[in-house]
Amino acid sequence: MAYIDVFNGDADGLCALHQLRLAKPCESQLITGVKRDIALLKQVHADAGDQVTVLDISLDKNRVALNALLEKGIQVRYFDHHFAGDIPTSTALDAHIDMDANVCTSLLVNDFLDGAYLPWAVVAAFGDNLFDAARQAAVPLDLDDAALSALAYLGTLLNYNGYGSSLDDLYIPPADLYRLMSVYADPFDFIASCDAYAVLDQGYDTDMQQVRAAKSYASTPSTRVLMLANEAWARRSSGVYGNELARDYPARAHALITAVEGDVYRVSVRAPLNNKTGADELCMQFPTGGGRRAAAGINALPKSMLNDFITAFQLRYAS
Repeated sequence: MAYIDVFNGDADGLCALHQLRLAKPCESQLITGVKRDIALLKQVHADAGDQVTVLDISLDKNRVALNALLEKGIQVRYFDHHFAGDIPTSTALDAHIDMDANVCTSLLVNDFLDGAYLPWAVVAAFGDNLFDAARQAAVPLDLDDAALSALAYLGTLLNYNGYGSSLDDLYIPPADLYRLMSVYADPFDFIASCDAYAVLDQGYDTDMQQVRAAKSYASTPSTRVLMLANEAWARRSSGVYGNELARDYPARAHALITAVEGDVYRVSVRAPLNNKTGADELCMQFPTGGGRRAAAGINALPKSMLNDFITAFQLRYAS
């Protein structure tokens, strides 16, 4: 019997897997990638008796591959908070899916494990820009402000490391980062002892200085669009900068558009924090779009559709 772990390469996917494997250690095959690489189940080659765990990738985007596994009788445990569509009915599927805008995958895993590794779930919630949910979840930990801020920053760094067009853009491939995390039951020990933390801290500081200088491309009283260059620093920082803008301007929706190779843009959308809805529906109107209600994106928006997207974005979040 083989264990196969399929997970998003961002903070939520990393911390969800980390919690599960702290609770049930095993040698497993790791299947992951950059944050936008979510059609991961097609990479799974499993046989009868194998167990597949899927974390923080949309069921809807993996439906065909999931159904193929279930038809073979492969046992699949699925945790996620992105748009799912119809969930297959199968005795081989153990689905824990909740699309509430204040839930992330690691919080679902935390509930499943009865809070056994709560600090890592808090890290993930902060990384997914669910600051209120993270603080609420952290209440039983009785942390002071400095400790809570440290977990929030760790979540931001783990999330930041997942953004990029390819693994070459990242400082640490997510599978390698998970292996580095896996020896730390306590995130504060990871912060204090793991060299990866310092690498991400320095990279984040450098990239954010550049992205914060970006100029507005289009603005209304309730929306702002930024255009970023075709540079690795922009691809790494666009998502976490969108989260930062959402926190700083909670009544405004943000779209960060990054030029990439070819005749397309990559888009990150953040709904206003005081109205965390509609980002997934907006992005799914366009090819390669998807995500969740509060935060979504388009992997490859044709440049010919840029104005259509901006118009739809501004209408969706009009005052």
